[in-house]
Amino acid sequence: MPKTADFILERLRQWGVHRIFGYPGDGILSMVGALDRANGDPELIQPRHEEMAAFMATGHAKFTGELGCCLATSGGGAIHLLNGLYDAKLDHQPVVAIIGQQKRMSLGAAFQQEIDPNSLYKDVSSDFVQTCMAPVQARHLVDRACKVALTNRTVATIILPEDVAEEEAVTSPPRQHGAVFSSVGWTKPRMIPPQTELRKAAEILNEGEKVAILIGAGAADAADEVVETADLLGAGIAKTALGRAALPDELPYVTGPIGLLGSTASEAMMSGADTLLMIGTSFPYSEWLPKEGQARGVEINHDGRMIGVRYPVQANLIGDSKDTLAELIPLLNRKEDRSWRRKIESEVETWWRVLDDRAHDKADPLNPELVVHELSKRLPDNAIVTTDAGSVANWWARHLRLRRGMAASLAGNLATMGPGTPYAISAKLAHPDRPVIAVVGDGAFQMNGMAEMITVKRYQDRLSDGPLIFCVFNNQDLNQVTWEQRAMGGEPKFEGSQMIPDVPYAEFANLLGMTGIRCDSPDSIGQAWDQALSASGPVVLEVVVDPDIPPVPPHIETMIAKNTAKAIIKDPDRVSIVTKGAKQKMHEFTESAKQSVRDIRSKNGE
Repeated sequence: MPKTADFILERLRQWGVHRIFGYPGDGILSMVGALDRANGDPELIQPRHEEMAAFMATGHAKFTGELGCCLATSGGGAIHLLNGLYDAKLDHQPVVAIIGQQKRMSLGAAFQQEIDPNSLYKDVSSDFVQTCMAPVQARHLVDRACKVALTNRTVATIILPEDVAEEEAVTSPPRQHGAVFSSVGWTKPRMIPPQTELRKAAEILNEGEKVAILIGAGAADAADEVVETADLLGAGIAKTALGRAALPDELPYVTGPIGLLGSTASEAMMSGADTLLMIGTSFPYSEWLPKEGQARGVEINHDGRMIGVRYPVQANLIGDSKDTLAELIPLLNRKEDRSWRRKIESEVETWWRVLDDRAHDKADPLNPELVVHELSKRLPDNAIVTTDAGSVANWWARHLRLRRGMAASLAGNLATMGPGTPYAISAKLAHPDRPVIAVVGDGAFQMNGMAEMITVKRYQDRLSDGPLIFCVFNNQDLNQVTWEQRAMGGEPKFEGSQMIPDVPYAEFANLLGMTGIRCDSPDSIGQAWDQALSASGPVVLEVVVDPDIPPVPPHIETMIAKNTAKAIIKDPDRVSIVTKGAKQKMHEFTESAKQSVRDIRSKNGE
């Protein structure tokens, strides 16, 4: 007779879960046995650590739109999942976690590996965390976990005592008081605001003369509607990090990233706008939006709890981005004055030239911006590009010119180290025919990425259809925090916390039977990318880059300038920093002046 563990897997299969990321342990032996009997559906993908399993489940949800699922044993295994699950919660991804627990008769005895997972998970899985106390519960717990995860786009957790998992399955409860007869099935609702609020929003947008649009991951399914809206309003469009792939960068009015990782074009647009339209985003940094009172605001967000909490808005459109824009567009008037749009496009042209200039600045030995700049020119169609927390996120956000059909993501709201590599692995498992590239720093790679190369080795036969590249930026520095020490803390680089050992990453890949490529020269970085993209099987591309290339923000605030100046006086790398930082910033002024001349000549018909 099938066990409760077998029934749980069968129910998950009915919900469309065909891949579970997890690590074995004695608290989930019944689930491991059931997975063996499941004959690969769902299959178990075994990473090197439970945290990676949760990241992979999150990545699966991000790059497929499906439920992600992860599995961990009782005690330490359940604890290890937390960081990856917080990534899912904060980036609003549907993930179901199944965690083991000691047998019911042991609970309360301070038994080995006995923790209180209900308390532990009450924040990360606040919308649904339940213990399966009897086999008859399994059906409705699985159904509700999946429904909650999909509806609320969050984490739902089932705690499974081992003795319950071992018991004979109950597929249908007895027909008596208290019994619950749940079912498999869910559909995404169509959410649109009332006409009164839509008309209010249209009035604000029609009256605005300088409209700026900011989009996030919530606009990913509304690309055509966003483009049509921007065209009617003569607006420019900035993108958050999570909205990186929502619109292609080929559009001349897409100003690119915003914030500390942002572009001068986005900064110029926000500083000059009289109207702000936010679509599917909860971008938290108010200093990069128009000043309060400068612009009237309209926001589209499916979560009424979060609308109007980032910028004061006069029209609150609670609804799905695509459906809401479809209702809003007929109410919008096309703006005949296109001067604002032309100004934005001019700023965008200038920004791309600034990036080109910065990428080709001399560095010791290799400019990290050039690495991503050269990748951008070679990005295959339909590519998926992941990144990690660290200075690499700056270059990933700025230099990649994503085209329609590409996908990209990172740990946006948690901004934790570590997901870039497991995201790439789960993306490649889900889309074996698509090129997948992870852009990661040496700090994150040492933290957990190197271990996951062993996971890649284990599943190498399934990860070798087209490019799978892990590009590791080797600068022997926890670089983003080093710059934050200087700019935010007013402190010089502290070698004791910031320096990390030099590791031969490419050689490590070769030892594992993969392709390892090492590049430390600007003259050969293009060739290195060509070699990596044409290799058969997974590749580790190690690039030795200069830690003193600053991630210069588009606008340097007074506090940041003062703190940086104070820190640099005592910084061990002060000479290199000053020289390279000044050069980076000077490109903005030079290209801006050149663009002004071009605009004048164009206006005069020259």
